[in-house]
Amino acid sequence: MSQPFDTSSAPAAAAVGPLSGLLVVDLSRALAGPHAAQMLGDLGARVIKVENPGRGDDTRGWGPPFVGPDEDIATYFLACNRNKESICLDLKSEDGHRVLTSLLERADVLVENFRPGVLDRLGFPPETLKEVNPKLITLSISGFGHDGPEANRAGYDQILQGEAGLMSLTGPTPEDPQRVGVPIGDLLAGMYGAYGVLAALHERERTGRGQVVRTSLLAAIVGVHAFQGTRATVAGETPQAQGNHHPSIAPYGLFACRGGYVQISVGSPKLWDTFVATFGLQDRIEGLETNAQRVTRRQDVIALVEAAFAEYDSEALLSVLAEAGIPAGRVRNLQEVYAWEQVASQHLVSEVQHPTLGPINLPGPPLRFFTPAGEETTKLEHATPPELDADSATIRAEFGPELAGTAASGTSGAPGVSDSNKGVL
Repeated sequence: MSQPFDTSSAPAAAAVGPLSGLLVVDLSRALAGPHAAQMLGDLGARVIKVENPGRGDDTRGWGPPFVGPDEDIATYFLACNRNKESICLDLKSEDGHRVLTSLLERADVLVENFRPGVLDRLGFPPETLKEVNPKLITLSISGFGHDGPEANRAGYDQILQGEAGLMSLTGPTPEDPQRVGVPIGDLLAGMYGAYGVLAALHERERTGRGQVVRTSLLAAIVGVHAFQGTRATVAGETPQAQGNHHPSIAPYGLFACRGGYVQISVGSPKLWDTFVATFGLQDRIEGLETNAQRVTRRQDVIALVEAAFAEYDSEALLSVLAEAGIPAGRVRNLQEVYAWEQVASQHLVSEVQHPTLGPINLPGPPLRFFTPAGEETTKLEHATPPELDADSATIRAEFGPELAGTAASGTSGAPGVSDSNKGVL
């Protein structure tokens, strides 16, 4: 049966936040599941990450870049595992099964992203999990979904970006499909997963019962097709990649100016009138008065805008646009983003103390919380991503004295789950 989780034993960084008091067991690896568990940890839940003996999560080896005195710490791992503890378990062993059972008896949430059926074969099918802890919320993330004719396909982010249509919408032309510059399918699946967990926890308050929450990379990408999806399903069109310009609004996109580029968004008739007046284009817009006309004649609009911008460098142009009230911006690289004062003001960079690297800056959580009176209650202190198996002794002692003298079985480098069972990356 589920027992209340004692927050007094949680790490200091996990003892505050709206999810303080919740215990999450993270069996996932790579990115989709770890990102979901990290989101819950960012909100104050205690997250115990269960890793393979010897090598840990795959992302500990994904690089370069590697950092540290021995160049053995992957920055990829650091991106999706803050606010977690680490214990190594061979889930095929008696010891691993016993320790995991002990954790799940007291957990509120289990996160896993094995291929469908793997958790069952490890001895934890839904009926067993229900018996161990009837209040447990299980988040299960797969590549293509947990049922259907292609459920057993391995789910890799770039493959799903293609299969789910995203690459057909991304790139300079339909003949040059491009992936998004981050593993967006993994990240979206993690976000949808965390969102589903919160809904299930809310329902548990009413019913007292746990449940299984399922999502997939396929579902997550289809879930953000937005207006491109209804172009296909309702209008019968097949949307295609068209570079850095909006398919339904013009002018809206990236435009050249003297020695650089700026982005603008002219999304209403009033803004279009302001834009035309600001740049003295009144005599050059015949046939471009409405947004529909401008979308149809997109290349003419691009030529018109870039001719007007040609006499300005980017800084001067951004100043003119700002004074006119026309939404605009530059394209920053990531070093510029993390040095930006506005980013710092939103707590989007978190300094943590790593046991090997010392103080490091990590991208911070995207949510902030305030009381009705305006007092900020956002959790601002975060724990560094854990070293492999760093918390094993503490966790074993806490979750059962009989576990304290045992260790994760399996030889160094031997995974707890075979490579053939991996699914979501």
